[in-house]
Amino acid sequence: MSGPPEEEAMTKPIQDRDILLYMYHAGQCNPKKCTGKKLARFDLARLYDKISKLPRSSILLDPMAKKALSPADNVEKGITVLDCSWEEVERVFPELEKLNMQHRALPYLLAGNPVNFGRPFRLNSAEAFAAALYILGHKEQAEKLMSKFNWGHSFLELNHEPLEEYSRTKNSTEIVEVQSHYI
Repeated sequence: MSGPPEEEAMTKPIQDRDILLYMYHAGQCNPKKCTGKKLARFDLARLYDKISKLPRSSILLDPMAKKALSPADNVEKGITVLDCSWEEVERVFPELEKLNMQHRALPYLLAGNPVNFGRPFRLNSAEAFAAALYILGHKEQAEKLMSKFNWGHSFLELNHEPLEEYSRTKNSTEIVEVQSHYI
């Protein structure tokens, strides 16, 4: 007899399974346009409405983190994003410092979503997940996420070259070196 599906998935090597995706939803966006809620509806990410419920062992994508996400990071326990308004990010992210999670920043990428199209670093939650997955070598999972949005292909096409380069790095230092070519 085997355990629950999540337990079984945890025993497979990370390269052979999807990375678990978690999201704290701060309730600050239009529910009809919310990428996080859409990912949750398709069962592609788990949505939490309380910070205290987030898995502490996952990596938190934090635009203010001092270290860049890289293939060297251990994402065995998953990736967490904060789904909030960009106007509130400086207020909300410090609340997450208490969680003692590993904070990682994404490197330079351009938004492909209609709200922030072409703006550097202004990714929405779905784009942040897709970027992280791509960098970590889970390109199919990233493409699956983006396929749920009619503009999703734009994000991957717009950032194809840097995402490919970032995915070939070994660590955060190399990510920052590659990033310097795009800034």
